Amino acid sequence: MIQRNDLLFVELPPPLGGAGREQTGRRPAIAVQDELTPLPTVLVLPVTSQLEARRFPFTLRVEPTTENGLTMPSIVLLFQMQVIDKRRVVRVIGKLEPEYADQLDVMMRRMLKL
Repeated sequence: MIQRNDLLFVELPPPLGGAGREQTGRRPAIAVQDELTPLPTVLVLPVTSQLEARRFPFTLRVEPTTENGLTMPSIVLLFQMQVIDKRRVVRVIGKLEPEYADQLDVMMRRMLKL
C-alpha cells in the first residue's frame, strides 16, 4: 500500500512526441497522496540526483538516509508534480523524514497558491 511521503522507485514514461522537459525513466519519486481512495493512479513528485536542478524554484534538497532509501543527495522537483498509473511504481524504497515532509507541504501550498 502506498502512503503519503513514501519514497517510490517509479518508471516515468517519455513525453508524447519525443524529448521535452518532463522527468522520465526509472527514478525515485515521492508519493503526495495515499491510498485512502481506490484510485488506479498516484500523484508523485519526481526526484533527481542532478544537484544543479536546485536552481529552479519549488525544489528541495534531500540528503540520503536509511529511512528515505535515497543513495545520494537529491533534489525533489515540486514543479514537475505528476499523476502516474500505480503500475508504474516499481517498489517503495523508504519514507521521507517529517522535517522534509513539512517543508514540502509548505512549498506545495505556496506553489499551488493554497
